[in-house]
Amino acid sequence: MQTAEIRRRWLAFFEGTGHTVVPSAPLVYDDPNLLFVNAGMVPFKPYFLGQQTPPWPRATSVQKCVRTLDIEEVGKTTRHGTFFQMNGNFSFGDYFKAGAIEHAWKLVTGSQGEGGLGFDPDKIWVTVLGPGLLPHLPDGDEEAAALWREIAGLPDERIQRRGVEDNYWHMGVPGPAGPCSEIYVDRGPEYGPEGGPLVDEERFLEIWNLVFMQEELSAVRAKADFDVARELPSKNIDTGMGMERVAYLLQGVDNLYEIDEVYPVIERAEELSGRSYGGQSGDDVQFRVVADHVRSGLMLMSDGVTPGNEGRGYVLRRLLRRAVRSMRLLGVQDPSLPELLPVSKDVMKASYPELEADFGRISQIAYAEEEAFRRTLAAGTTILDLAVGRAKEEGQTKLPGDQAFALHDTYGFPIDLTLEMAAEQGLEVDREGFTRLMTEQRERAKADAKAKKSGHVSTEVWRELRDQGSTDFLAYETLTAEASVRGLVVDGQRVQSLSQGQRGQLVLDRTPFYAESGGQIADEGTIETASGAVLRVRDVQRPVKGLIVHTVDVESGEFLEGAEVSAQVDPEWRVQACQAHSGTHVVHAALRQVLGPTALQSGSYNKPGYLRLDFAWNSSLSAETRSEIEEVANLALRQDLPVAAAYMTLPEARAAGALALFGETYDEQVRVVEIGGPWSRELCGGTHVRHSSQIGALTLTGESSVGSGSRRLEALVGLDALHYLGRERALVSELSSLVGARPEHLTDKIGQLLARLKEAEKEIAGMRQAAVMSDAAALVASAKDVNGVTWLGHDAGSGVAGDDLRRLVTDLRGRLGEERPAIVAAASAVNDRPVVVVATNGSARDRGFKAGQLVKVAAQVLGGNGGGKDDLAQGGGKDASQIAEALTRIEQAVGQG
Repeated sequence: MQTAEIRRRWLAFFEGTGHTVVPSAPLVYDDPNLLFVNAGMVPFKPYFLGQQTPPWPRATSVQKCVRTLDIEEVGKTTRHGTFFQMNGNFSFGDYFKAGAIEHAWKLVTGSQGEGGLGFDPDKIWVTVLGPGLLPHLPDGDEEAAALWREIAGLPDERIQRRGVEDNYWHMGVPGPAGPCSEIYVDRGPEYGPEGGPLVDEERFLEIWNLVFMQEELSAVRAKADFDVARELPSKNIDTGMGMERVAYLLQGVDNLYEIDEVYPVIERAEELSGRSYGGQSGDDVQFRVVADHVRSGLMLMSDGVTPGNEGRGYVLRRLLRRAVRSMRLLGVQDPSLPELLPVSKDVMKASYPELEADFGRISQIAYAEEEAFRRTLAAGTTILDLAVGRAKEEGQTKLPGDQAFALHDTYGFPIDLTLEMAAEQGLEVDREGFTRLMTEQRERAKADAKAKKSGHVSTEVWRELRDQGSTDFLAYETLTAEASVRGLVVDGQRVQSLSQGQRGQLVLDRTPFYAESGGQIADEGTIETASGAVLRVRDVQRPVKGLIVHTVDVESGEFLEGAEVSAQVDPEWRVQACQAHSGTHVVHAALRQVLGPTALQSGSYNKPGYLRLDFAWNSSLSAETRSEIEEVANLALRQDLPVAAAYMTLPEARAAGALALFGETYDEQVRVVEIGGPWSRELCGGTHVRHSSQIGALTLTGESSVGSGSRRLEALVGLDALHYLGRERALVSELSSLVGARPEHLTDKIGQLLARLKEAEKEIAGMRQAAVMSDAAALVASAKDVNGVTWLGHDAGSGVAGDDLRRLVTDLRGRLGEERPAIVAAASAVNDRPVVVVATNGSARDRGFKAGQLVKVAAQVLGGNGGGKDDLAQGGGKDASQIAEALTRIEQAVGQG
């Protein structure tokens, strides 16, 4: 049974039992605790936490998930994978244990001819929470055990009791929790011994976990250490079936890497490498890394993630680069992703048809990342060679851990490649030092994640206020409103009043202020009382759904909870914010018109007068292309296109061709903003002008890279655009006056001046070099014998650059010949920064004198560092007053042999 068919059967079964089919949320989800969705219940968390009211009593989904904590373990076993699909059915105060067990048993053991999965009932085992483990559940979950006997007819020997770690579920923070029951399939004696899951979980494979949420935890200290606050008034069901596990059981293969959605990538990698999977070569780990990471990268990019150096982008970059690196270890030196990514797309599109439509953008990002990594490998190899050379020069047998870490962390150079290449040159790598630095980095990341996670707890006060009623959002309708103060908060605590000079948060029952979202920053303005007290609104946010919170400074008077107030948005602020947000949509549409449909927005930010837009593209835009985009945008402004917003369901919006911003999450009812009808049609909750001409003017001010395969456009709109153009015009006028040319001839005139300047600099450099070299004969005569070595040290004065010093010492070394050992050192100060260059001839090197070591002696005196080859090296520092002392130290080192 194909994986897509399992997916279809799951959704059809639960839809037939009254469940609402909920589409998979994007892997990038609005949750401060998660980089990616890592479980099927994540999109439903607000309902389980009581933050939102579920719109349906029961639901089902097949949720895309990514777990990245053990990326390094992928491939080493057949159990670890990063991307997976979790089938779930959920009940919100509707059915409970009996219903969950009945649904599960019918689907798992129902005949395939009637839409079930067709597992042999005699092969099914289950586990429940055992007795004597939790004070509030002294008998464990014997209720579930009894239901399994009653509904499924399971004998007691196939209902096993397990501990809290296995059969009690919570989120790791205060909130809903409860015992769970896991369903296992016996794969047969060839996979392990008898005895059920308690004996062997390789033979007895878990496929489905039924969580019975029946209580609320008040504190969680560890997996098995928590406090129960109360029973939940509304008991819920949360289940999760591992799609890939069910697939390999029903497809008769051994593991997830051999199912229909994964193995074709391995087959293509076999063809490219000429090696075989499952053979004796020991290549299986690399094949599995390739198959897993290519699929995971494909799914992440389909949900708008682009490679980067932090957060989600860094995870994607690691996945893609590990896949490429594994192909290189399999002997494939040519680009691999153009061969592998289409294969993964073809096997995944049956379940996710959007992959086909979006593959142009996805592939463009992936192939650009591989090309960038190939350049990284080339550059990293050069850096590694230099590091190895220095280590050997200094007589070390290990490459320092900090250098290996820098290669890994800064340049993306894999540690396994560093180990391999260092070994080829006879060096080990200081793994302890490398591991220590990696551990420190991980601890910093954990601390950062913990700091972010604390934001989850701080929502308690906002949930309390939201429970009193949602904020009536009036920003689309008006700039002013009469309202009541529902709550005041300072440092996370409710207060009764705010006084002059204080900053706090204020919640109104209704507000005209736009809360920051969708790339648009919040409104500014004032809130006043009838007695004359004034608040200045600095920020507006939605910490929990349905509640709008204003960050305010009290400019005068006192504000009390329950007071009646007048809220006023700054009208000029709002006008310019609307211009910027509508301008963002116009630029996006113009971009796609000029570059094509693959140039999709991946992020945006706009504030009054300014906008920026990130989009998927793998090369910089030419001046002509930027000019064309700007022209298309301004033509749309001149055409006075109508701007309209309408509400519809998400499927209706997608069917109408509305573009959704990657990484955003949307309700079933969405707001679609159109500019000129189908010319620009996007899902958007922002504020906009009514006609495109109201944007005023739009000028692009910058275009840059924000990561591999991603570019950024910046622009100004309205008066800010006109002011920018005015400054540009004034600058052109001033330059025209300075060089004595009309504006239309300015480019030619400046080009001529620059050419003349370049010639003059070249002539000056030649004269300076000639002056330096003119003293060569006299300098040779001043050489002296030091310890049997001809020593020549020279302070060239100020202003002699390093290139000129190198030419000088090389010339002097040649004049001194090779008959006897000779060492030449010359120094200068350039912009008060000392430079020293040392050269040795072959006879001196035979005596053990190396330029790289001698220049370090001088650099220590100068307060800097240096290095180079044995015959020629350069150093520098900060203290030019020590040049004479630095040359003396080199001479002393020569004298000491």
